[in-house]
This record gives sequence, C-alpha cells and structure tokens, in this order.
Amino acid sequence: MRIRVSSAGTTTEDASIVRPRNSDVIQNFATVVTNSRHLSKRSIKMKRIMSMLVVGSLTFGGVIVFGVSSASAATTTPTVVLSGGKGTVPGSSASNPATITATASVAGAVTFTLAGTTIVGCTSVPTSTVTPFVATCAWVPTVAGPAALGASFVPTDTVNFANATAATDNVTTAPPIQGNAGPITFTVDTVGTANSCGIQSQYVVGDGIVFRIAANDSALGGVALTSANVSSATITVNGFPTVVQLTYGNHGGLGMWTGVLQTGTAPGSYAPTGAIPYTVTMKTVAVAAVTKKLTVVTHKRVKVRGKFVTRTLRTVKTVVVTPAVAGATGTFSPSGTMSVLTLLAAPITLK
Repeated sequence: MRIRVSSAGTTTEDASIVRPRNSDVIQNFATVVTNSRHLSKRSIKMKRIMSMLVVGSLTFGGVIVFGVSSASAATTTPTVVLSGGKGTVPGSSASNPATITATASVAGAVTFTLAGTTIVGCTSVPTSTVTPFVATCAWVPTVAGPAALGASFVPTDTVNFANATAATDNVTTAPPIQGNAGPITFTVDTVGTANSCGIQSQYVVGDGIVFRIAANDSALGGVALTSANVSSATITVNGFPTVVQLTYGNHGGLGMWTGVLQTGTAPGSYAPTGAIPYTVTMKTVAVAAVTKKLTVVTHKRVKVRGKFVTRTLRTVKTVVVTPAVAGATGTFSPSGTMSVLTLLAAPITLK
C-alpha cells in the first residue's frame, strides 16, 4: 500500500500497491542465495574445465588462446650490406688488413664469413649504436684470387626485428700486377727501333720492338742478374715460333738485358695485331757451396801400462761457409694493364 498526499494536505492509501510480507522477502532472499550458489558452482566447474584444457594443451605442446588482440606483434627484417675486403697477396697483413665493412639498417652484431666459414676474430662484432650502423672485420687474406664474403646479423632489438643475412660479396684478392714467377723479379719496358729513347706500348706492324730488362734474384740476396750469373735469357710469344735471345750489355751507361722482336709481314717477323702475349724467361747459374776444412783438436786420458796419460787427437772436418744455391728459373708476363704491348695494323694510304 502506498500513501498519497494531496495538495490540500489530505492523505489517502493506494490499494494497487501491495506491501510485501516478511515471509515473501525471506523466500525471495533464499531464492537469490540459492541462485548465487548455483552460479558459484558453475564458476568453479568452469575454472576446473579451463584448467584441464590448459594442462592438456601444455602436455601436447599446443597453445590455447582465450582472446585475440586486434593488432598482433610483427617483426621486420633489417638490411645488411657488405663492402670492402679488397686485399692483396702478398701485401695484406695484420697492420694493413683488407677491411670488410657491414652496414645495417639497425643496431646489432655481425659475424663475418669467408666461403661460409667464420673469419677468425670477426664473430659477433657489434655495430655502432647510431646510424649508420657499421661493423668492420680486419681480414688478412692468404690466397690470391676470388673470395666469397658473407655476414650474418643479429639485431639488438630482437622483439621488433628479425635476424638477417647479407648478400654474398664476391671480391678478388689481387696478386702483384707484374706477372713475376719464381725468386727472380723483373723490370720491363720497350722502345721502338726508330725511337730508341721513347718508351712505348703501342706499335705498328713493321716496327722493331726493343725490350729493355733488368732483373734481380732474391735467392742470391737480391743480387742483379748479369751475364755472370745467368745461363739463359729469352723472350717467347704465344703462337710465334721464333725465340728472341736477350743479351746483357752497356746501353747509354746502364747495364741491361735487351732483345728485339721484329714485326711485319716478312718471313720470321711477328704479324698478328692486338695484345702481344709475350713471356720473359731467365735461368740463373747454380752457385756451388763454399766450404772450409777445419782441424779439430781433442784431448783424451788413456791408461798405458797401468798409468794414465793424456793423448792429443786431431781430426779434420769440412764445414759449409756459404750454402749452395740451385739454379733458379723466373718468368715475367704482362698482367692487367702493366707492361702490355699492342700491335696495330699499318695505316693504309688512300689515293
């Protein structure tokens, strides 16, 4: 029942509103408690089921996701670029290495490789911490020729960035540009027979090419090679049967080896145009060992007729003062752009 108060101040009872009895309140409260207990039991049962699912998934190595975020985390693969590594053999050393440089797009560590094998001292080299992110490897090549350089990269931030591998950097470790072989080193230039003072590298068919050569032998302590210690000195050209003999003599006050390759169309002359594939070969005279005989005196105590006496013994031994040096063979061929000779066709006179 609800009591209404009018504007006149009188009060009336509203019979449409029924006041709940105490027994009804108690019964409703009991119903709420009962429902609450049922919900609590359901919650506990649900928790047990979820727990069993998680344990089971872990047992079989699975993963259960109870919620999916609208944005999943993603990693970016950085870039790694190699440069440098152009060494020489001989020439590169610990104090003068063929430095390899790796430039990455983020900070991290670089492991450098040669033909897939990690270069000693170049494992997990940290990059600089600010851009450009650079790491270097002090590589000392030991063999001349092609070399495949590589690098693997591990970023500092492994949450947002993945590991990366650099593209192979194919470089060539350079030998000396002069094509020397053996203990003999050469210095070679050429002049024309018509112009004996001007060094040339290009000639026209019909010219005489004068080779001027100096050589030293490291096996003899770097001594200059002359007619006194050389048994043979020649120039050969691939595909050309004539062998040019070199002679040692005085040319303008300078001792040197010289020989002439005659070009032209006459028999016995060299005619093919283009680069001339020549080779200089020298053989040195074997040097015998220098020996010396020495008398070695020793004393020995011996017993003679019951008494000890001292006797002097003398033996002769041969010792080597200077070891023998076998005759060596050295060759020289043009390499790269050094000492390359070119024969050009003779000009045509137009009438």
